[in-house]
Amino acid sequence: MSKSKEHYVNNKDFLYAIVDYKKRVERSKETGDPKPPVGEYIGGCFLKIATHLSYKPNFVNYMFKDDMIGDGIENCITYVDNFDPSKSTNPFAYFTQIVYFAFLRRIQKEKKQVDIKNRMIEKSGFSEVFTADEYGCEASYDGIKNSLEQKMRYG
Repeated sequence: MSKSKEHYVNNKDFLYAIVDYKKRVERSKETGDPKPPVGEYIGGCFLKIATHLSYKPNFVNYMFKDDMIGDGIENCITYVDNFDPSKSTNPFAYFTQIVYFAFLRRIQKEKKQVDIKNRMIEKSGFSEVFTADEYGCEASYDGIKNSLEQKMRYG
C-alpha cells in the first residue's frame, strides 16, 4: 500500500477560497464598499507557494531569498483578480507561475545592483582595496565603506 503524498496547498480548497473571494469582491463593487482583503487562508497559500518554490535548486542559494518570497507574495496579491475560475481550476499552478517570474525579476534586479556597485568601486579607484595586504588579509567592509565615503565627499 502506498500513501499518497499530501500537498502543502490543497488545490480544491484553494480554488474554493479564490471563488469565494471573487464573490466578495463583486459584492463590494455592487455596494460601493472597499475591496475586501484576500484573507488569511489565501495569503497563507501564497506564502507556502513562494516559500516552497524558494527551496528549488535554481533559487535556493540566493542571499536575498526573503526579498524573492516577498516579491512573489506581493505579485500574487496584485494579480489575484486576474485568476479566472471559468478558464482554469488550478490556482496553484497559476500562482506558482506568478511567483516564479517574480523570483526571476528579483534576481535580475539584484544582478543589476551588483553591476552598479562593481562599476562604482572601479570608478572610485579603490579596486586595489580588495587585494591582500602585507599580512595576507583582505580589507574590512568598514574600511572600504569609509574610503568610498571619503572619496565621494572630497572627490
